[in-house]
Amino acid sequence: MTKYPFEAPFDEIMQDAETYVDAVFSCLESEFLVMPKGSGFVEYPAFERGYEALKAATKGFSELNPIRVLPAALAEPISIVVLRTMLGFTPPEWGYVTTLQTGVNVTQGFVRTLDRKIRMSPEVPLNSSGLTEERLKALVETACQMLTEGVPEVKNDQLHRLNKADTKRGLDSIGNIAGMGVPYAMLLYERFLGRPFAGHRDSVSELVGDSLESAIEDVLTKAGISYRKTKRAERIEGFDQSPDFIIPSEFNPQVIIEAKITEDDGTARDKVTRIQHLGELSLAGRSADNPKYEVIACIGGRGFGVRREDMKKMILTTRGKVFTLKTLDQLVEHTRLKDFKTK
Repeated sequence: MTKYPFEAPFDEIMQDAETYVDAVFSCLESEFLVMPKGSGFVEYPAFERGYEALKAATKGFSELNPIRVLPAALAEPISIVVLRTMLGFTPPEWGYVTTLQTGVNVTQGFVRTLDRKIRMSPEVPLNSSGLTEERLKALVETACQMLTEGVPEVKNDQLHRLNKADTKRGLDSIGNIAGMGVPYAMLLYERFLGRPFAGHRDSVSELVGDSLESAIEDVLTKAGISYRKTKRAERIEGFDQSPDFIIPSEFNPQVIIEAKITEDDGTARDKVTRIQHLGELSLAGRSADNPKYEVIACIGGRGFGVRREDMKKMILTTRGKVFTLKTLDQLVEHTRLKDFKTK
């Protein structure tokens, strides 16, 4: 039976750290194939409805006239997301380009809020007036102009963002794609450049991490352990970067839990460095046998399974207190958390 590092005395870990690296690797699970939808996920039928509304308003994309596009966008708001997707821009990028081209100040906050509002209620028509109407009109005008003109000249060592199969030659490219379908090789090439589901993965990245933090909260709550879960970028006295969990409180930190799920080895390395720093802080003015607080790592995702040396560092820094979703049920039993258990 596999023996995990949190089950072993620290001197055993020191003698054969590689075996315990293998043990943690064996229970790391990757979730990169499955993502949470999250609130505001746009289902394909809704997206297609916006596409068809935009196609009808532009006579099969032969006339990208803002006068025709704007009313369609207000009546079928999801068509605004379709228009942005045709550009290949994020909401802030669209707002930035619009501000430059029209002189209308389309702020990042406005365009992000607009995009989320549409994704949350894609079937609800937009009511616009005043500054909102001015900004919407500017966004539509900018999109229509850029999509109509296609790719401007750039240097040989540069690549323009509109140099895509459907926008390279303006309306001709859009009409061809809409009328006869996309060549599969070109579709695959553009997918290769942009990564499938990249935008959605970015938008739900916090939800992925929340699943691990929620599991930790469940364990602590069931054991009746007092804890302080910190917020993103929150300042906690005594820490240059706030830990994810402090037990029992930030006024008397006895156990620190750092939690992270990542599919990227670079992000995993950053977390290992963060945990090492917490380990150093815990030993400031103390002996290794009497730290200020115990440091625990709760991890998940294939990112942590790439670099053996990083995993070894994390195991040694936490003195074996490394847990995954698979071993989280043993979190209290094998750490100082059991000292704070009331249930």
